[in-house]
Amino acid sequence: MQIDPRGPRFGAAITTLVLAIVLLTRSSWLLGAQAIVFALGAFSTSPYSLLYKRFVRSRLGPPRELEDATPPRFAQGVGLGFAIVGLIGFAAGITPLALGATAAALLAAFLNAAFGLCLGCEMYLIIRRLQPGRTQ
Repeated sequence: MQIDPRGPRFGAAITTLVLAIVLLTRSSWLLGAQAIVFALGAFSTSPYSLLYKRFVRSRLGPPRELEDATPPRFAQGVGLGFAIVGLIGFAAGITPLALGATAAALLAAFLNAAFGLCLGCEMYLIIRRLQPGRTQ
């Protein structure tokens, strides 16, 4: 499936804002909501992509190119992993773990939103290249 690459950047911008609020408020509930968004993005359709399609894409011209949806979906799964670790930290009362995992996810989201550098996407591509029988 091919997607407009501006959609994941839009989602990353919202994620950046949400995770910054989590760090400021130490809200495990908000991190839980973001974890649900990550899970939907990894396994189905992200609510942020629906917002992009409904309110933003119609105001922009068509994308110059489309990209494969698989690396961004993988990146959403990585974000989910960090959110789960953060939630475990909050639940166990290990605040540094919760805040560290949230900060790591925030950094990745910010890099994607601001510079178009999707760390999870890059991880996906590296993993694919390292698989036996794959051509470099």
